[in-house]
Amino acid sequence: MLRVEFHCHTIYSKDSLTRPETLVETCQRKGINRVVVTDHNGITGAQKAYQLDPERVIIGEEIMTTQGEILAAFVQEEIPEGLEPGEVIKRLRQQDAFISVSHPFDVLRQGHWEEMQLLGILPLVDAIETFNARCMQARFNDKAKDFAHKYNMAGTVGSDAHTAFELGKASLLLPEFSDADGLRKVIRSGEPDVMLSSPLVHFTSRYATWRKKLLGRPSS
Repeated sequence: MLRVEFHCHTIYSKDSLTRPETLVETCQRKGINRVVVTDHNGITGAQKAYQLDPERVIIGEEIMTTQGEILAAFVQEEIPEGLEPGEVIKRLRQQDAFISVSHPFDVLRQGHWEEMQLLGILPLVDAIETFNARCMQARFNDKAKDFAHKYNMAGTVGSDAHTAFELGKASLLLPEFSDADGLRKVIRSGEPDVMLSSPLVHFTSRYATWRKKLLGRPSS
């Protein structure tokens, strides 16, 4: 079985200071067998991490659409932010990416979804994120899990790590897979291993955002 981290960030996200090499080293140390690096609206950090450990790293992206955020794995070409959800999904499908939906009901975040909007794209995605370790209220994850069960959707889980110490807070144990199609075949057999992060982790993101505005992004 593989321990898979589906959702994490590097210094190439505006609110993280984790360098790709630190992310890779931490995953190696923690026994995370596969890690989907999902920076906001970009894949540069994921590509750099992949170059360091191509067996472990999967290139992904967290994309802000006009309605909410989409979480993708096995991304080959970067998708810009601000597009309609249907256009984002179309572009991801063209590159055979695995498509999930980030923290869909966490209303404390800009990227959450209205339920009717989410229903509109449900037939076009592979899964929804049913547990996100950075949700500050458990009810947001509970609603996502109930929604997935109601509509017979597969679920992903993720730490949404913006710091190295958060990596692995939420992972999924899965049989072997090597591409998006293989992931689709095994995703429903996943066994979650999850724990909520402290609400204090959000201050690390605010600090990262503030520091970059003041000093620029540190060299990676």
